[in-house]
Amino acid sequence: MRVKDNLAEKIAGEITLSPDPGKTIRKWREIFEISQVELAKALDISPSVLSDYESGRRKSPRIKSVKKIVEALFKIDEERGGKVLHRYASMMNLPEGIIDIMEYPYSIPVKEFIDAIEGKILNSPKNIDRMTIKGFTLVDSIKTIKSLNSSDFIHLYGWSTERAIIFTGVQYGRSPMIAIKVHPVKPTVVVYHKPSAVDPLAIKLADAENIPLILTDVPLKELIERMRSLKRR
Repeated sequence: MRVKDNLAEKIAGEITLSPDPGKTIRKWREIFEISQVELAKALDISPSVLSDYESGRRKSPRIKSVKKIVEALFKIDEERGGKVLHRYASMMNLPEGIIDIMEYPYSIPVKEFIDAIEGKILNSPKNIDRMTIKGFTLVDSIKTIKSLNSSDFIHLYGWSTERAIIFTGVQYGRSPMIAIKVHPVKPTVVVYHKPSAVDPLAIKLADAENIPLILTDVPLKELIERMRSLKRR
């Protein structure tokens, strides 16, 4: 029950506090893999009304309406076996090595994220102007590589693979990119925080996967605050 309450509070808070509540509603609807028609039916409204909310054509829903949306998402998920609720429960027990993890209430352009962390692009990714992220995961490089097995690796991705994974404690950066290379699920961006050096192989692997490989020297505490502040833009 606590898991359900925590998730309900998280979703309602994101929608209510978001500068674009409609996009945040759509984000959570897509996380639950529910169509507009299905959610509209559960809310007893027309799909066009829900579409107007999500596109911003209709005024943001009141708190009472947000509560109904969250309840409808949960009800549909539970009727399907509770896949999303089970996933959230497993995410609450983060494996060793994950320092911080966060979902943004809306998509953040990758270039905006890079600017925020004073990042330097080390490789030559294609179509970076069109890339966006929906969250970030900050990990201790040594602990993560040593402790995570292939099944645990999925915990790095939170609610979406469309995210930045930041490795701190990096020595040469070869192991993190090899781990990403061999795993079938890929992040949108990889960041090395204050590495001792960067192995040329890591850059080649990043190019092969078309993943922007970023270097940042911002102090760790400030880096976390900068990444978190993007949700308040």
